[in-house]
Amino acid sequence: MSNQKDIIKVRVHDGIVGLLNIGSIILASQFGLNWIYVAVAVAVLQIISPFTKFCPVYTILNKLMPETTPMQNGK
Repeated sequence: MSNQKDIIKVRVHDGIVGLLNIGSIILASQFGLNWIYVAVAVAVLQIISPFTKFCPVYTILNKLMPETTPMQNGK
């Protein structure tokens, strides 16, 4: 990850995942605990992604940022 654009991609990924977690917690506190399942799903995907090499956020970012190194692309 020596490329500056790769670093930006990682930061965007972390920001999106963080927003999903915080948003889910806020929605759960305001509208009911069913929203917490979004945070649970994100957490499960984060835990299993090193083993499966699949991350939906990186899949989208890989398509939006083709000039960067593909990350968590299943390889």
